[in-house]
Amino acid sequence: MLGFRDPVADAIGLLRPRTVIGPSLRATGEWALRFDPFPHVRTGGLVRGTCWLILDGHEPVLLQQGDTFLLGNPPPYVLASTPDASPRPAEQAWAGAENGLVRIGPASEDDLYLCVGHIAFDDGNAALLTDLLPPLVLVRAGDPHGARLAQLIDHLATEVGVAAAGGPLVQNHLAQVLLVHMLRAHAGQTDRPTGWLGALNEDGIGTALRAVHADVAHSWSLNELAEISHMSRSAFAQAFKSHVGVPPLEYLIQWRMSLARDALARDTLSISELAQATGYQSESAFSTAFRRVVGSSPTKFRTQARSSVVHGS
Repeated sequence: MLGFRDPVADAIGLLRPRTVIGPSLRATGEWALRFDPFPHVRTGGLVRGTCWLILDGHEPVLLQQGDTFLLGNPPPYVLASTPDASPRPAEQAWAGAENGLVRIGPASEDDLYLCVGHIAFDDGNAALLTDLLPPLVLVRAGDPHGARLAQLIDHLATEVGVAAAGGPLVQNHLAQVLLVHMLRAHAGQTDRPTGWLGALNEDGIGTALRAVHADVAHSWSLNELAEISHMSRSAFAQAFKSHVGVPPLEYLIQWRMSLARDALARDTLSISELAQATGYQSESAFSTAFRRVVGSSPTKFRTQARSSVVHGS
């Protein structure tokens, strides 16, 4: 059996997040660090002080104490004391980290204290999340989610700064909690469609999404999904596509194939078992859908995944 929970938990579970937190940055005086592009998500927050975040192609943003940010598939960017400071490669500064800390300038009680990290996902399903994110999600300290996020950043910074037993495990879990809260904040602070993430806040559409995720093997019809959403068929189809970006049954197929890719890559089910678990009456029907969405047969995909594991790629 495939396991299912709510859509956000399902998606993050399929993404298989790999988290690296720190080192933290403490800086005084004039400084600037330039970071290279990174897939898929970078997170950070100011425990103390202020600094500028400058994304290529975007206006500089002043970050203040308690602010938290998330960068989705970020282009090159700079963190700096002032917008016109001359940056040096962040990699050089990070190479000199000691005890989970990079220091620029002399120690001071008023220095900047920044906690940063990155989260990488399995490439096959990364678009489930990264396609929904803008280059920058910024949650100010005074926003509704701000205090909780600031506390998480503070906890992360503390974990990075001490060599306690289980530290990496705690950091990984805190980073995933931070990611979920950032996604909630992003879904709540924009009026434009944000895919399934934003659609979860819509009563009717959200009900249909949760139903699909609760029983992906069910033979869902457009009429049935419209009924549980308490909408007419045409109104439901239009609203779903407007919020999620694809028609309801196409979303169902895409989600089933995301689950199938994950199961095949990990070799957890036979193809016939996987066909039944994802709502198909036969292997051939499942294989046809898989080939249309993924571009190869399930057997070929599984063979390539096994080869990648063997060769460590």
